[in-house]
Amino acid sequence: MFVNKENVNILTSLLIEHGVKRAVVCPGSRNAPIVHNLNECGSIECYPVTDERSAGFYALGMSLACDDPVAVCVTSGTALLNLAPAVAEATYQHHGLIVISADRPAAWIGQLDGQTLHQPDAFGCFVCKSVNLPEPHDEVERWHCKRLANEALMAVMVDGRMSVHINVPISEPLFEFNVPKLPIVSKVHNIKPVLDARAFKCCVLSRMIEAKRPMLVVGQINSCHDRIEEALKTIGKHVAVLSEPLSSGTQRLSDLAIASIDIDNVPDYSPDFLLYVGETIVSKRLKRFFRDANIAEAWGVSSDGEVHDTFMCQTGVVKCSPVEALLALSSYLEEIEDVNTRLGSDYAKKWNKLMDKVCEQAWCYEPRYSQMAAVREFELSLGDMDYDWKVHYANSNAIRLACIYASHHVWCNRGVNGIEGSLSTAAGFSVAIRQAVVFCVIGDLSFFYDQNALWNTNLQGNLRIILLNNSCGGIFYSLKGLRDSAAFDELVTAHHTSDAKGICTQNDIGYLSARNMEELRLGLATLMTTASKRPMLLEVFTDAEEDKRVISDFMKYIGNEGK
Repeated sequence: MFVNKENVNILTSLLIEHGVKRAVVCPGSRNAPIVHNLNECGSIECYPVTDERSAGFYALGMSLACDDPVAVCVTSGTALLNLAPAVAEATYQHHGLIVISADRPAAWIGQLDGQTLHQPDAFGCFVCKSVNLPEPHDEVERWHCKRLANEALMAVMVDGRMSVHINVPISEPLFEFNVPKLPIVSKVHNIKPVLDARAFKCCVLSRMIEAKRPMLVVGQINSCHDRIEEALKTIGKHVAVLSEPLSSGTQRLSDLAIASIDIDNVPDYSPDFLLYVGETIVSKRLKRFFRDANIAEAWGVSSDGEVHDTFMCQTGVVKCSPVEALLALSSYLEEIEDVNTRLGSDYAKKWNKLMDKVCEQAWCYEPRYSQMAAVREFELSLGDMDYDWKVHYANSNAIRLACIYASHHVWCNRGVNGIEGSLSTAAGFSVAIRQAVVFCVIGDLSFFYDQNALWNTNLQGNLRIILLNNSCGGIFYSLKGLRDSAAFDELVTAHHTSDAKGICTQNDIGYLSARNMEELRLGLATLMTTASKRPMLLEVFTDAEEDKRVISDFMKYIGNEGK
């Protein structure tokens, strides 16, 4: 039986019709009718998460794992606002969520009634569509409700680039579940736009192959990794390719390669044609390199068609998915390979030689016990694992270390780069793909900020966490000049004395710890090979000053060896 609220029943029917399979649901009385329907319909699997901020990132993690929009349902009031960080992150990853919020009737908004605030348009520019479903009383209002729900779901389901917000006012009484079946509601169809391959070839690719120093930069891409890897192998024969583990499984070490270039040789490595595909890149050094370069022509590819002039030199923009663009470029190069074998290949070889060299140097360097050593040992150990695994890295130091050592695709919340939600995203990811072991490498501030990710009933033994704990925000130690501030130690770095043992105990998480190389290797072996029905965590304790010194010594080594 379903609730006797017509707008809720219409929405439920359309969620099913549009193919929504998963919903993260949060507790509350006002949204209980919606949660009841989601659970009752039989087509949507519900995952309970109490903390709304964590729930939003859970939904994002599930959406990334399944490459489909996931619904997240909250009650009225401030519950909705807690979803804002996840919605913003999803937007800047060009990955959509379906936010469903229950609400009080409009008459009670602003009247000092409990748990009320103005909810429609709460997310502003961070959603592509926001609708407020009426409570129908006649056929016109019923049509209006259907139309609004269809419009919102169409917006997110066509290409999943941005989130949508569906606000559902519900009048009391709330808990009358006496409707035997859902209404039949037809979804409105929309056709996803596709790349105009001919125009792309004529306007961009044809000029790219005429360049003497053509380059492709690939930012974060969260889909079709195998196809991307194959495409980049073809492209890399003819075009210099700079990428990071967030975009492909190929270890390029673009940041270190740029760091090793002697200043007198910079013009030889600078491109005269640049194509930027994908979302954000981690490396600040790479961004500075292109901003300082005199690039004759630079094109961007974005799924929303907006200008994202990261390198301050953009000539034009192509509206299509990053995957479509890379496949089109690869196909085009294969077509003309026999006709013109030059295709900037000398320039590509020059960059490939440099990146192969720094890659060898990076792996030859054995850092002292530190966060860097922990990530290196973890990545080395991954190669010995004979099961399916996925790896999430949190922001700040963790993802930068991944860009040195990871030779596989890395998942990371680089949309807006916040420290909140990394653990919840990885946890949600692990819930959506039970067949794979999901590792989350995370710093201490990110972990403790998001510890409620462990406070729910969804988790199983396929989630494994490596917590890098140096008792502060270690990234701040690498920022030149910041230590001159009197506020540095007490107010900026967030020094603490916390550890994760108690958190693990209260959430039934297996706990391990390491304080030296021997304990680290033993802990990693246990974490990565032990069968368990519950998540496990390895807490790696390091010293922030030593972490900084190890990185500094490593960069000096790369610079000296490169000369």
